[in-house]
Amino acid sequence: MRESLPSYALWLLAAMAFLGYVLGSVPFGLILTNLAGAGDLRKIGSGNIGATNVLRTGRKDLAAATLGLDAAKGLLAVLIAWIMTPPDFADRITSVTAFAVVVGHCFPIFLGFRGGKGVATGLGAMLALSPLTGLAGCAAWLGVAKLTRISSAGAIAAFIVMPLVILALFGFSFQTSPKPLATVLISVLVLARHHANIGRILNGTEPRVAPKQK
Repeated sequence: MRESLPSYALWLLAAMAFLGYVLGSVPFGLILTNLAGAGDLRKIGSGNIGATNVLRTGRKDLAAATLGLDAAKGLLAVLIAWIMTPPDFADRITSVTAFAVVVGHCFPIFLGFRGGKGVATGLGAMLALSPLTGLAGCAAWLGVAKLTRISSAGAIAAFIVMPLVILALFGFSFQTSPKPLATVLISVLVLARHHANIGRILNGTEPRVAPKQK
């Protein structure tokens, strides 16, 4: 059984979780579209603050920037926690931080807890927490999205694949490492945020991404 965290490590865990949540709460999609004069993203398309909805403004550059920045905040939060944490506690504190940053994106304090679905931020956090798992998620996301031309299908596939990959890497005992538990929690949260998309995929009404014009 893993030893309990000493008091200073508990304070550090709380600080890193708070940092992760606040960083995750930064709504880059909304900030970029407002700065570019593209309108209030919350009143466009689905009202979501993520890259897919930014793309509905017709600004591919803003959508790409949103995708990159949302992924970067997940990656950065976990890397900061890893740098700040002694090795003996790093896996536990980085795991909590990874979950916290995704929660921040989905329920941002700056937007009345109405945020995005956590896909890019979750992938960024997973790339830092477990690079092989994160890369598998990115591959599943890109592959399924390209095959089906349904962005949400790629996201759903990624967060189904990643728990399976990290369980294969670390085993089925959450006492061995907290990373599998964090990955499962992140994936459950992201999939729950996609419940409407899952329903539309099942009944064949989920919008597809338009093919590129030749």
